[in-house]
Amino acid sequence: MSHVLIIGAGGVSGVVVHKCAAHSDVFTQITLASRTKSKCDAIAKSVHERLGVIVETAQIDADDVVATTALIKACKAELVINVALPYQDLHLMDACLAAGAHYLDTANYEPIDEAKFEYKWQWAYRERFEKAGLMALLGSGFDPGVTNVFCAHAAKHHFDEIHTVDIMDCNGGDHGKAFATNFNPEINIREITQNGRYWQTGTWKETGPLEIHTPFDFAEVGEREMYLMYHEEMESLVEHLPHLKRIRFWMTFGQEYITHLRVLSNVGMTSIEPLQYEGKEIVPLQFLKAVLPQPESLGEGYQGKTNIGCWIEGVKDGKEKRYYIHNICDHAECFQEVGSQAISYTTGVPTMIGARLMLENIWKRPGVWNVEQFDPDPFMTLLSTNGLPWRETFPTEAHPTP
Repeated sequence: MSHVLIIGAGGVSGVVVHKCAAHSDVFTQITLASRTKSKCDAIAKSVHERLGVIVETAQIDADDVVATTALIKACKAELVINVALPYQDLHLMDACLAAGAHYLDTANYEPIDEAKFEYKWQWAYRERFEKAGLMALLGSGFDPGVTNVFCAHAAKHHFDEIHTVDIMDCNGGDHGKAFATNFNPEINIREITQNGRYWQTGTWKETGPLEIHTPFDFAEVGEREMYLMYHEEMESLVEHLPHLKRIRFWMTFGQEYITHLRVLSNVGMTSIEPLQYEGKEIVPLQFLKAVLPQPESLGEGYQGKTNIGCWIEGVKDGKEKRYYIHNICDHAECFQEVGSQAISYTTGVPTMIGARLMLENIWKRPGVWNVEQFDPDPFMTLLSTNGLPWRETFPTEAHPTP
């Protein structure tokens, strides 16, 4: 019997719950909890209608460690899957330690009052989880997550030394909205409006927000402009790829999206600094989040595909080698299967896979870990059989970026 407690009821959560329910031989009891129970009930209803599996639901404030600890114990959850906000990561890790449950998330902790993405706060929990005989798996989404596993797969099967990694995330889809984000608007906009960073020759280099960009021709999507950003998986990959000389992260954006973002930023709507409005304190970005379409509402009618992967260069048997591994995911197919768009799907599927590998004791080790620290082979196999098949090529020319 494997009981899991899933916390959060957004677009990614919907995919995770459906995918866990599809493997009811592993996930024998599922409880879904969030601040808004009605959202949990809607997901549970969809799962029952599609798969005939019953999902229990509960209301919880994930910032309340005492209440969350009590819920974990009441559910007798072996594993807590955190698909709530990254501000809540540390509170949920504290609750897992108090309740004696394992932990998994998709995004690293960030303080609510600062757009700063670092693993240091969660890595600081290593000794406590190890002493408790519990495991915390960090970043088991797509990027971070699958992209980390792609690098581990390349290191195991294709390279003696990996020298450069370019992670490229392209969404070639069209949701028909003037402006919308494909995952939590608050987190998404905080991420995009911060300075870019990349790692080269032992140091982090900083750029202005979306300052560096270049076109790239993505298979089944076409040419798109991609922008250099900071993304958290680079921090852990720098630690775990010993011969690395450079790593960068790129994400595509259409010109209409960039124009909207710049206007909103120029008028102060992307600010996370509180201000007084009609006698109340509000955060402009949180207000903007409230008026934008919710990511879970974008699935119906969403057309097009995503293409996310890693371009890796290094050495094998004394010779230079280039390797490109990526996944292509169709928005409409995702909606037909689980009622979501592809961004939620590509994050939710690997969340289920990481959880399954933990519950089946394939990836199981006390402490706090990133996904690339485990054998990539079982993860890669489950990707292919759960809707995210991967493709690999061996380019003859160097990566076409600045």
